[in-house]
Amino acid sequence: MLYRRMPIEIESPEQLGYGSIRNNLSESSYADAFFRDIPLDVDLRDLVLCYGPHAGHEGLRRLIAWDAAPQASSGPIRPEDVLLTVGAAGALFIIATTLLEKDDEIVVVRPNYATNIETPRAIGAKVRFIDLRFEDGFALDPEEVGRAIAPSTKYISVTYPHNPTGVRLEGGRLAELVQVAGNRGVRLLVDETYRDMVFGEQLPLAATASPDVISVSSLSKTYGLPGLRTGWIVCRDAQLMQRFLAAKEQMHICGPVVDEELAYRYFLHKSEYHGRIRADIAEKFGIVKMWMQQQDDFEWVQPGGGCVCFPRVRRPEDLDMDKFYRILLEKHGTYVGPGHWFDMPKHYMRIGYGWPTQAQLKEGLEALNKTLPEAG
Repeated sequence: MLYRRMPIEIESPEQLGYGSIRNNLSESSYADAFFRDIPLDVDLRDLVLCYGPHAGHEGLRRLIAWDAAPQASSGPIRPEDVLLTVGAAGALFIIATTLLEKDDEIVVVRPNYATNIETPRAIGAKVRFIDLRFEDGFALDPEEVGRAIAPSTKYISVTYPHNPTGVRLEGGRLAELVQVAGNRGVRLLVDETYRDMVFGEQLPLAATASPDVISVSSLSKTYGLPGLRTGWIVCRDAQLMQRFLAAKEQMHICGPVVDEELAYRYFLHKSEYHGRIRADIAEKFGIVKMWMQQQDDFEWVQPGGGCVCFPRVRRPEDLDMDKFYRILLEKHGTYVGPGHWFDMPKHYMRIGYGWPTQAQLKEGLEALNKTLPEAG
């Protein structure tokens, strides 16, 4: 496999150094939780540091399955339909390396999280893009997806609520996607890491719609636990799940038992945190929305979920965008995710409003306006 480092990782704030950023608006997750935030009713000193169950912590898998059970439409989700992975990134890697070989094809919605694109490329698969357009509200057309499917297509890859735009997928569109994939005999992968952070009515877990649908999620984005590196795959195709398990075993046998135990303890009390997180996200989203309503220099498609948005500069021809990002950070201490992280022009930018404090968010947004004339 031909690996290459992704710009989103090379230029990530943790690589740049958090100390060099005053207003970090580049993160795609909620504010980082502390170890003290995890309720522990056991002494972890008694935890045996052995190889864990290869499919993952049995209690956590039961909780994830139970969480999806009320929404199941075509069959229940069972613990054996859940495979724990090292973050959602690990899940996406397992899926790509299991389903794709050199010269196979994948249909990917773009813009998208880079791993959904770069891992298939590293395998040598051909990536067919469905380019979402700002002018269309970044809306996905299932018929366009169907036209992109070729005889060598193995699966369709979508992310909803969408990263980086925050656009949500309506239930009817999801059903159409499931039907398109089923009619053409391909799998549908739905990255649902923002599903618990959707605005309005939550759609059922995508994997409940059909055994040919694969759901991926984690505790990283909505719950601010990326350091635990705990994600999962949900799929009701038992044979495919055995292949995913084989891939996981060949990579690292099992997950880290400490991470999974802590994730389990947090998940037991997930509902207690969820309301507080959603309320804070709603307030921060209100700050960004008010800022956008006052803009002449930026425009956006208003998100329907998650904690990111993807505005763009209205008149990029008047700017040196490389200079813009440099001044924004070096002079104003503010960092956002430039468009090239997502194979998009640099006058697009991902703004994450879940991670910073409200004061940092306001200062960072103000810095964007201050930087424009300085980069003109």
